[in-house]
Amino acid sequence: MEISTHHNGSTLLFCNQPDDLPNVPALQPLWDFVRRREDLIKSPFFPVLFNFAIYTAFCLPFIALDLLSPWISVLRKYKIQPQASPTPQMVSLCLAQSIYHHIVCIFPVTVAHWYWRPVSLPSIAPEVPALLLQVAVCLLLFDFLSFLWHLLHHKVPWLYKNFHKIHHKHISTFALTTQYASVWELLWLGFFAVVGPMLLRCHPLTEMTFFTANIWLSVEDHSGYDLPWSTHRLVPFGLYGGAPHHDLHHLKFKFNYAPYFTHWDRLFGTLSHAVKPNQVKGIQD
Repeated sequence: MEISTHHNGSTLLFCNQPDDLPNVPALQPLWDFVRRREDLIKSPFFPVLFNFAIYTAFCLPFIALDLLSPWISVLRKYKIQPQASPTPQMVSLCLAQSIYHHIVCIFPVTVAHWYWRPVSLPSIAPEVPALLLQVAVCLLLFDFLSFLWHLLHHKVPWLYKNFHKIHHKHISTFALTTQYASVWELLWLGFFAVVGPMLLRCHPLTEMTFFTANIWLSVEDHSGYDLPWSTHRLVPFGLYGGAPHHDLHHLKFKFNYAPYFTHWDRLFGTLSHAVKPNQVKGIQD
């Protein structure tokens, strides 16, 4: 702020250019809203509640599509395997297993992580470019580690039989099969999700953004639907496989080990392109 004297002796008070104003990050209002829930976020219950709430919320729209698709023909054209639909029993079993694993497996692990690495909430929000860059790096790291783990558990029969086979029970995937897996697999995938933000020392808001994006992409991968707005359609040059890419893995077993991106499968010679729904029967036969 500056003071200027007019030629008639009067005094004028005016502000400088916006450079003098405090540089408030664009995400600050959102972060202030989150910080007002500090007691909840610092609770050992928060990570498991956050994971389960986000996971079920992302699954629900696809479950609704599965329930409606037998009655609305237009929905079936977006289903990758239109001849297969989950039964209420299959949905109930997957949901029950997910609740059980969150209580007896994920919750104790998150409590141990909370005790070892207490939550700290800085007052300033992260800048948008930094948040987006770190989320992208975390996704790439998760994709790489998951690819190696997945490839190993398919190439070593003992590992596949004892730890990974349960995830392949459903050849036609639906949203709730995302976390239909052994405790061993869930723990490793959880570790791969946590290691990126830890190495990059991400802001808590960046961590929550990454975890949310990671859960969404995982659910979409197993949804069984190739919708016009699916993520793989938004990423150019076929760099992201999406639901058709992973659905084909559950059909063929020997291809498409990376959960999201296609570059590792391309480099290792394990990339197979998705097929049209009317070709699925021939593959299974």
